[in-house]
Amino acid sequence: MNELVAAKGKKVERIDLRKGMPDKATVTRLMIGPSGNLRAPTLRVGKRILVGFDEESYEKVLG
Repeated sequence: MNELVAAKGKKVERIDLRKGMPDKATVTRLMIGPSGNLRAPTLRVGKRILVGFDEESYEKVLG
C-alpha cells in the first residue's frame, strides 16, 4: 500500500505509507472503530486504503 486515507466526520487524514509505516497506535486509531471492528466503509483501491466516508476522497480515487 502507498497511501492510507481515513475520514472521521469532516476530518480527513492522509498518510503516505511510502515514507514509512506509522506506529501501531496511529493505525488502530484510524482503522478500528469503537466496537473494536474495522471501520466501515473500508476499501482497497489499487495501492490505497480508504477508511470511512469522505465524498471528495472517493471522487478523487474512484472518479
